[in-house]
Order: sequence, then C-alpha cells, then structure tokens
Amino acid sequence: MPRITTIALDADDTLWQNEQFFRLTEQRFTELLKDYTDAPDLTDRLIASVTKNLQFYGFGMKGFALSMVETALEVTDHRVPGTVIAEILAAGRELLTYPIETLPYVDQTLETLQDRYRLILVTKGDIFDQERKLAASGLADYFAAIEIVADKNAETYRRIFARHTEGPEHTLMAGNSLRSDVLPPLEAGAYAVYVPHDLTWSYERADEPENNPRYARIAHLGELESAIAGFEAAV
Repeated sequence: MPRITTIALDADDTLWQNEQFFRLTEQRFTELLKDYTDAPDLTDRLIASVTKNLQFYGFGMKGFALSMVETALEVTDHRVPGTVIAEILAAGRELLTYPIETLPYVDQTLETLQDRYRLILVTKGDIFDQERKLAASGLADYFAAIEIVADKNAETYRRIFARHTEGPEHTLMAGNSLRSDVLPPLEAGAYAVYVPHDLTWSYERADEPENNPRYARIAHLGELESAIAGFEAAV
C-alpha cells in the first residue's frame, strides 16, 4: 500500500478566506462602542470573551456575535443602547453574506490530487455556515467525505481516520492552524502539513513540532504535492 492514500484538508483560511471578515467585524464592533466606552483593550476583551464562550457556543459566527453582545454589555456596565446591540447583531449576521474567495493554488492543487488520493474535508464551526461556504466555494465535488466537527483534537481525528481512511499512518492533514490542523493529527499518528495564513486567530497558534519526520511546513497550498512526495520518498 502507498505510504499516503488520503489527504484531509481544513477549510477556513486554508481553502478560502475567513479570518479577514472576522477582523472587519471586530473593527465595526469597536466603532459602534466608541461613544460608550473608553476601554483601551476592547478587541482583547472581545477575543477573551469569544475564547471563554467556546465551551458554550463552539466555533463560528454565532458564538462570535453573542460574545460581541456580552462584551458590549460588560464594558459599558449595561449602558449600551438597544439600538447599538441591534447593530452589533447585524454586524454578526453580515459574516454570513461575505463572498467566498478561494486562496491561491487551491483549485489547481485539488484538481491534481484528486486523481491520486482520496480527499476529505475536515472543518470545525457552525454546520449551517460551513455548509454555506462549501457550497459557495464550488469545491464540494473534490471531496469523498466532508466532516464538520465541534472541535479538532486527536480523538476527533482518530474517529475520522477510522471512518474514511486506511488508517492514520496512510493519512495526511493539511491546514493553517498548528493547534487544530497539525498537532492533533500528529498525535493521532498521521502526517501533517502546516500552511500558514497571514491572519490567524491567536487561539489557533502553537509552537511548531520540532524534528518530527511526519511534519512539514509549506508556503502555500501549491507546494502540498511536493511535501507529500517528500513523505512518500522517506525511508
């Protein structure tokens, strides 16, 4: 059996732009509150709220919108007008309207890899939003399986690999998050390729694994095939 038979790919900020729209929403959030608070760390307070609320709301725009409302109430001692809360919620809903912009090399890479490997999509977040983005991207037909999960950890990957692959030793996961797309699949026994994105949420950052023969870092998705070849050629 070939060394690698299945390629798993992350979605947000690996296949298409995502974080930049959350950054725009953060800016809108601070603009809406500028007349009601002079808190110098408003963005940090918001991100702290989002992170705290992951256990309740999970990842995605719904949890982000609710965390904006919670933060607005906290930093203004509940003095923020209802009209501003309505605008904050509207800003959250706008996250569902931004166009899907695939990243460079995505189409070419998927087109090339689909003939040699089974491709599966592994993404986390709100099911409705992720399904919407996937449909709008036009990329769904490349994937033999699509997994939308609440979180990405080693056990999640073991379950997915058992369901869709010949085993982690024959599977590679590629994505832009060290915390979610690299370290857990490595722990599960798979290969992992880190594809950095210019904008990455602080929650998703982690130290790169050192001297791990099943890990590689590439500059963009167009280099994924070369990274796979390197793994397959290794003794």
